[in-house]
Amino acid sequence: MIHVHELTKCFSDFRRGQIVALKGVIFHARPGEIFGLLGPNGAGKTTALRILGTVLRPSGGRVSINGFDVVADSAEVRRQIGFMSANTAVYDRMTGWEMVEYFGRLHGMQRDALAERMEMLFNRLKMNDTRDVLGAKMSTGMKQKVSVARAVVHDPPVLIFDEATSGLDVLVARALLETVAELRSQGKCIVYSTHIMREAEKLCDRIAILHRGSVLAEGTLEEVRRRHGEEDLEELFFQLIMEHDQRSLEEAFCR
Repeated sequence: MIHVHELTKCFSDFRRGQIVALKGVIFHARPGEIFGLLGPNGAGKTTALRILGTVLRPSGGRVSINGFDVVADSAEVRRQIGFMSANTAVYDRMTGWEMVEYFGRLHGMQRDALAERMEMLFNRLKMNDTRDVLGAKMSTGMKQKVSVARAVVHDPPVLIFDEATSGLDVLVARALLETVAELRSQGKCIVYSTHIMREAEKLCDRIAILHRGSVLAEGTLEEVRRRHGEEDLEELFFQLIMEHDQRSLEEAFCR
C-alpha cells in the first residue's frame, strides 16, 4: 500500500548550507495495519509525512501510495489519502457540518453520497453536538473530531496522522486513539507518527524509529525488542538514539 524506498530530502539554509532532513529512509505499510513512525522532535517524521502527502517533493528516492507515485501521480495520491496533524486548522466561521462538507466537495463527492457519508460519520464519531457549532466556539476535542471527519470523509484507503494527540488532554487523546484503532479494523493503511512510546505500544503493529533523518530500527514491536535485547520500548528508543549520536561524534572526531 505504501512503499518508501531510499527517501532523501535536503533543504538549503543560508547560514548552515545544505541540511539533510532524510537520509535514505526505507519502510513499507500494509492495509489493515498501523505503522508507527517514532522519533524525537526534529527526527524528520513530519518531513517524511509531508512527502507522503505530496506537500513536499523528495530530493531522492521513491515513494508510492496504492501504486501511485507521489511526484508523477500527485493528484491521484491526494485522492488516496487522508491527512491529519496537530496543526490541522479549523475554520472559525464554518460549522462542523460545513467544514466536513466542504472537504467532501473538494474531493469531488456528489451531494447525495456526501450527505449519506457525513450522517454516518457524525453518528459514528459522536459529532452531532458539533454539527452546528462554529469553529471559533469549538472545544479542542470538537476540533479534533472535525479534523478526523474531514480526513476520512472521502473514505481513503490510506490515513496519515502526524503527532495527532499533541496538546490534547488525556480524555480527548484516548478518544482519538480509539478512533484510529477503529479505522484500522476497517482495513485502512495507517501511518501514525508520535514521540510518545505509550501510544506506539498500544496502537502500532509495526514501527520505524527515526532519528536525524535515518531509520535506526524497523519491524514489529516484538522483532525490534528481540533484536536489540530490550523489552521496554522507551529504554530501547533512548538506547538507539544515544548509540547513534555517539557514533556520529566519533566519526566527526576521526575526520
